[in-house]
Amino acid sequence: MFKQREAIIRLFRDDDPETIHLVKRQLVQGGVETIPDLKDLLSIDDEKFTFHIRQILTEIELAHARTTFEEICRQISTLGELEQGCWHLSRMFLPGVEIEPYQSKLNTWADELRPRFSPYDSDLARVAKMTQFFGRELGLRGNTENYYLASNSLLPSVIDSRLGIPISLSVLYMLVADRASTEVEGINLPGHFVVRHGTVLFDPFHEGRVLTTRECAEILSQQKLTLHPNHFQPAPPRLILIRILANLLYIFEKEKNEESRQMVTTWIRLLDPK
Repeated sequence: MFKQREAIIRLFRDDDPETIHLVKRQLVQGGVETIPDLKDLLSIDDEKFTFHIRQILTEIELAHARTTFEEICRQISTLGELEQGCWHLSRMFLPGVEIEPYQSKLNTWADELRPRFSPYDSDLARVAKMTQFFGRELGLRGNTENYYLASNSLLPSVIDSRLGIPISLSVLYMLVADRASTEVEGINLPGHFVVRHGTVLFDPFHEGRVLTTRECAEILSQQKLTLHPNHFQPAPPRLILIRILANLLYIFEKEKNEESRQMVTTWIRLLDPK
């Protein structure tokens, strides 16, 4: 708890805008270490006061999320770093979102999925169980009606709506499977990200539908591309994050959202400085 709690309350009740601005600047400079104390101040029964505190919390959390996300962009190499990158990315576009409940949700899903696997299952049998769980029971599927929404790329929004785009849905499959001690790899097919378990390719956008090599070739042929063996290489976390950001960049350019477009462009350059 802030030692100067009462003084802060008095200052925020001052009608002088400059005083309030200076107090806000000082509290923001305290950084993430002050978040617990600031949240404690939200218990004050004063709507005007708590409004200012929420603004400060949002500013601190956004600054921390951006700094941490950019550090991840520079060094990302693991699935864990990809996950953290996705959470911090969400914090920047969903100010005030609490990430911990979503992490707990993924843990719960993994706890439900894990007992369904048997050591004697084939790759196809395990994929069938994942398809049943993710696609039919959880209802994770592609947002075919509103594909070009930024929320389709943000994990908390996808978890809430159960709707996403190929790459965000694939990342959820990968994160939950990893928690359930089962490997699911991302496969960066041009124009349509999918996943693979063992030798079996499947498509989270279409509720986990199993894909043959011929069907993958048909997906590429729609873009006048020819399927090559290198298309089936596992996508590293850095490439996955680049593709997530590329989807957001397309949306922000289409919306003429210049501030967000510039941020995303900066992050893509951090990930791919060539």
